Amino acid sequence: MPAPLVALFAALRSSIRSRLELEAGILALRHQLAVLQQQAPRRPRLGRADRLLWVLLSRLWPNWRRAVQIVTPDTVVRWHRRGFARYWRWRSRPRRPGRPAVAADLRALIRQMQAANPLWGAPRIHGELRKLGIEVAQTTVAKYLLRRRGTPPSQTWRAFLANHVAQLASIDFFAVPTATFRVLFVFIVLSHDRRRIVHLNVTSHPTAAWTAQQLREAWPWDMVPGFVIRDRDTIYGSEFRRAVLAMGVEEVLTAPRSPWQNPFVERVIGSLRRECLDHVIVWNERALRRHLQEYLAYYHEWRTHLSLDQDAPVPRAVQPPTGGSIRQVPHLGGLHHHYERRAA
Repeated sequence: MPAPLVALFAALRSSIRSRLELEAGILALRHQLAVLQQQAPRRPRLGRADRLLWVLLSRLWPNWRRAVQIVTPDTVVRWHRRGFARYWRWRSRPRRPGRPAVAADLRALIRQMQAANPLWGAPRIHGELRKLGIEVAQTTVAKYLLRRRGTPPSQTWRAFLANHVAQLASIDFFAVPTATFRVLFVFIVLSHDRRRIVHLNVTSHPTAAWTAQQLREAWPWDMVPGFVIRDRDTIYGSEFRRAVLAMGVEEVLTAPRSPWQNPFVERVIGSLRRECLDHVIVWNERALRRHLQEYLAYYHEWRTHLSLDQDAPVPRAVQPPTGGSIRQVPHLGGLHHHYERRAA
């Protein structure tokens, strides 16, 4: 219980006690106070309620100075003056300080721009807001920016990967059984930029020399990527590695038995199987090439991708309703279709 309440209850109790009992109680309290003064620190710590009690006693009780034991009278006077100053500071506070408050949605937009562009400051964000037709002072923008300590924040991993995705490519083999129980091997080269399959070929007897030649045919010399991701298959022999080194490409090897470290090409291979090869019977190498070429035409020009914001590797233009009626065009014998507007 707070000390002021204890003192109040003691005062109420003393008002109904006898004179002798009251004097004995006062003597006991003074003795305890004297003992505490000898053992307690020189500067006792008093709370706000304790200070308020002594300020009120100083205004209501003329002999309050003789009863003060734990603080000096000057301290009580200083508390009173400090409370007087705080009271009138509160009474004199402005009701509507400064300019009108900025709308909450604009404050949220400013902080959203700051979070999405960690290298921007108030001038850049102010310029973007002006281009959006939002008239606000640059000092106001700076006011609502979140303060950061230390070095500027790092870019996100998503931004880092987006800046280097054009220099990444993946390669892999997958097997396709034929109707005569032979096994054909498909070599695929995927560019991570726009998820384009830049090269695809079929063979029944893959070798390191054949694989190196496929990599040479995948890109012109002035468009070679910086890195190629592959697994540790023995087909990528010394001749393949020499060819890659001569092209100026750095190989990035995945860990053993870890296809998840090469996810993009594995995803494309899965799409090839689920959307094409699992629904046809491959008679021979020629038939497999034909099926793959038909699927690649659909894959690049018409198939939408979640990672490309529902667009195709070769960007598709949005056709307005005024372009005509909607037509359905089949692919792979009707296994897939694309839809476009054509004038009647």
